[in-house]
Amino acid sequence: MKEKLRQWFSANLNASKAEKYNGWFAMIGIISGIEAYAITGKIIPGFSRFSKC
Repeated sequence: MKEKLRQWFSANLNASKAEKYNGWFAMIGIISGIEAYAITGKIIPGFSRFSKC
């Protein structure tokens, strides 16, 4: 059973494709963070350390 699962995962999941998508999403996140900081001047827009909710 373990061998069948191992074969199925290795045949159907491509690690290099997952790494490529992970890299793309990381770059999108970094660019979005830089843009948000440039526009708002805050690291996390909408979050204030001293806000009273």
